[in-house]
Amino acid sequence: MLTLHQLNAATAADFVALLDGTYEHSPWIAERAAARPFASLAQLKQAMVKVVREAGVDAQGALIRAHPELAGKAMVSRTLTTESTNEQGKAGLTDCTPGEFARIQQLNADYNARFGFPFILAVRGPRGLGLGKAEIIASFARRLANPVDFERDEALRNIHRIAEIRLADKFGEQPERGNRVWDWAEALSAHSDPGHAEQGQLTVTYLTAAHQACARQLAGWMREGGFDEVAIDAVGNVVGTYHGTCHGTCHGAGPGAGAGARRLLTGSHYDTVRNAGKYDGRLGILVPMACVRELAARGRRLPFGLEVVGFAEEEGQRYKATLLGSGALVGQFDPAWLDQQDADGVTMRDAMRAAGLPAELAAIQALRRDPAHYLGFVEVHIEQGPVLAEFDLPLGIVTSINGSVRFLGEITGMASHAGTTPMGRRRDAALGAAELALCLEKRASAVPDVVATMGLLEVPGGSINVVPGRVRFSLDIRAPTDEARDACVADVLHELQSICDRRGLAHRVEQTLRAAAAPCDSGWQRRWEQAVAAQGLPVFRLPSGAGHDAMKLHEVMPQAMLFVRGLNAGISHNPLESCTNHDIELSVRAFLHLLEQLSADTA
Repeated sequence: MLTLHQLNAATAADFVALLDGTYEHSPWIAERAAARPFASLAQLKQAMVKVVREAGVDAQGALIRAHPELAGKAMVSRTLTTESTNEQGKAGLTDCTPGEFARIQQLNADYNARFGFPFILAVRGPRGLGLGKAEIIASFARRLANPVDFERDEALRNIHRIAEIRLADKFGEQPERGNRVWDWAEALSAHSDPGHAEQGQLTVTYLTAAHQACARQLAGWMREGGFDEVAIDAVGNVVGTYHGTCHGTCHGAGPGAGAGARRLLTGSHYDTVRNAGKYDGRLGILVPMACVRELAARGRRLPFGLEVVGFAEEEGQRYKATLLGSGALVGQFDPAWLDQQDADGVTMRDAMRAAGLPAELAAIQALRRDPAHYLGFVEVHIEQGPVLAEFDLPLGIVTSINGSVRFLGEITGMASHAGTTPMGRRRDAALGAAELALCLEKRASAVPDVVATMGLLEVPGGSINVVPGRVRFSLDIRAPTDEARDACVADVLHELQSICDRRGLAHRVEQTLRAAAAPCDSGWQRRWEQAVAAQGLPVFRLPSGAGHDAMKLHEVMPQAMLFVRGLNAGISHNPLESCTNHDIELSVRAFLHLLEQLSADTA
């Protein structure tokens, strides 16, 4: 097997020869990436990714066209490279049925006609074991609908994934911890609510049978992995504790050496939206579980405890009680929630009792954590967006969880005949809303990291031959700071008034949500930055546009988040949500580095 020492010591020509086949018929990539030494395989990968990014459109196009079609002429004539033969064989493409072969050939023809280059897919998949033919055909068909520029970038992302797997083979370096976390996520996804499980969809809502099965599964893995204490608490959170050593700064009491030491709190949620992906929330439980497993296997104790929480509810899908699990830890469980009913009329109190939980307010209030006993809260999370994928980066450091404001609104004009009402005499509510939507886009785009969306837009009782007299709409405005968010809100509402005054319209808006921004603690951000840099990766910072459990913990202790790149352009809350074993491996390594760094700081 190849080693980094060999690669760093090689001549320029030998360097290129040793990396032959990493990128299909494209030795120029290795030639331009030959500046050494490389301290890690991840650093080498990023150097080659950077070469491709900076090579320009023509060279990138040539790289894409250097790849063979899937199950194409080169496979039939047995003229594929050794690497491509291995990959297409692992995916079963060398053993297609006549029907499968015909379907792939037609897709190849359609794809080439649309894009002018071959379809590229890392057929060994996110785990490296090979995709099924049905998955390949489905990806092929789905990506035919992509815009040309987007699909060209998606082809390059898949080429980099192919190169990553080939490098791992050359170096004999398998992401064992990443594989374990990936397999855990896959196993956890076997539990799904009735009505969704039968359709092959992942849906796990609060305290259903599937939800309870997930909790038992997580608790079992924690016990097997070396946690000292594992419990399911009064709201269904799965809590695993790995005790630290105690050097005279312990708080409280508990079983085991170091049980009273201050702790680092981490975790995320294991409930899902309906028809979800497998990594949202769950990755943030499984990554620290893998870290504890490794620490326990080495007999390594830290000068602080590590408390990993699988939060029982974050999504608010069964009951209107978003962030219930993390909220309980900061003393924000609303007693009125116990009497809420789900769609079937089952109260939360009854659901708790059916799940074996006490359903008593005193037991829930007892879950509140004392911030003095904690060093802070960190959360690993799949990005749920396209930024890391577009920059070809596996990890990113979150700067802030965006604050958000939502409104429901209505613009009222005058419904009138579309044929007989002159253009200058109309009071068209739809045009007022359309103008507002464009102003919203322009205003948000003017400030970095501010985002704004008009997600709902409808004309009640609209008709093709009637000037719209009424329009309902929504506004969702988010920013990394409350000040930036509120400035955008003020400008947009002022613009709404101006539009209505000018067009002779009336309007009303109702605020339905206001959530404060949660800036990540600067000291904890630096720890994540150092952990990422230690893997040989560029340090990249970005805000989170989505809400997370870290928002709740932010109210009582310092918090910081690490994002992990998602596949399929970072799509989330969707079955296409995915993550590679190599990216997960890097997140585990970064988390372990953070723990060791914190150990040095607190010893």
